[in-house]
Amino acid sequence: MASVSLHPEARDEYDEALAWYQARSVRAAARFESEVDRVIGLIGANPDSFPAYDDEHRYAVLRRFPYSIVYRTQADQVTVVAVAHSARRAGYWSGRN
Repeated sequence: MASVSLHPEARDEYDEALAWYQARSVRAAARFESEVDRVIGLIGANPDSFPAYDDEHRYAVLRRFPYSIVYRTQADQVTVVAVAHSARRAGYWSGRN
């Protein structure tokens, strides 16, 4: 199982999305949090099982929420570079290291 960490900007995106859901519905926020945790767990267990975005990144789409988890792998380390809303410009996160 790979170790998964969040890029600081991905952490900010997650926090902002969670706060948005919490302001509208505690229940929706809990489901969002659970879905992100589930997908990150799947990524950590088998990072190569999700589709490639480009030569360096892969992505996993959340169920029932308009977000994707974009990540890259290096050895046994997975770095989530974006918690990307589907309405955002594609690849906006590409400059993150």
